[in-house]
Amino acid sequence: MSGRVQGKVALVTGGANGIGRACARLLAAEGAQVVISDIDEQAGQALAAEIGPAAAFVRHDASSESDWQQVMAYLRDRHGRLDILFNNAGILRSGSIEDTLLDDWHRVLQVNSDSVFLGCREGIALMKATGGSIINMSSIAALGGRGDYLAYSASKGAVAALSRSVAVHCRQRKYRIRCNTLHPDSVLTAMTRGSWPAGLAPERMTIDSDPMQRMCLPEDVAASVLFLASDESRAINGVELRVDSGQLLMSI
Repeated sequence: MSGRVQGKVALVTGGANGIGRACARLLAAEGAQVVISDIDEQAGQALAAEIGPAAAFVRHDASSESDWQQVMAYLRDRHGRLDILFNNAGILRSGSIEDTLLDDWHRVLQVNSDSVFLGCREGIALMKATGGSIINMSSIAALGGRGDYLAYSASKGAVAALSRSVAVHCRQRKYRIRCNTLHPDSVLTAMTRGSWPAGLAPERMTIDSDPMQRMCLPEDVAASVLFLASDESRAINGVELRVDSGQLLMSI
């Protein structure tokens, strides 16, 4: 199937690298006009140039309310609509309940949770006239316990709970806006690579090297984003979709 999001306008936050990069490429290849937003201007501009006329880059700190307002003004002026919002921007910091600093706690929740709150609030204002799909990046850390990533787990739990509320709100208001969350396990990106122990090659832990391994690739997550963004998933709302090769089940 091709053209699965033909004619739709998509915003991908944290879109310059990793999962966001793979999603921007795939959505554009399937017919969407993609706005890539990120604080990494060099990588974002290079990706937009690589994709071509179907993509544009805007600098965007997803934790900033004023930046969100500017991005929405850009979308309104350039496209007049927003059909797909992928709230993907995020950071990863380790720390347990005993050693996490309050500043680190605040920063992780600001980037991972506040950004999704702002994105949903501002996105709905633009989407509600025509409808659309909001896809929020959570994690299986929101569903299971991670003692070594306290703030990250809490931030992703907040995203999951917020998304359920958004799904209900839009259904009650009859906005024709769906809101779902993605819950990956480890994904092979530059961000996660830095969390692996020295001397251990994460590539050996991917499902490419062994289908029974737990780590997937950005393209695997992008395929789920495309499905949730397309009209194929029009009856799916408020769902927590795990992209984890069954890892959460293995830990029960």
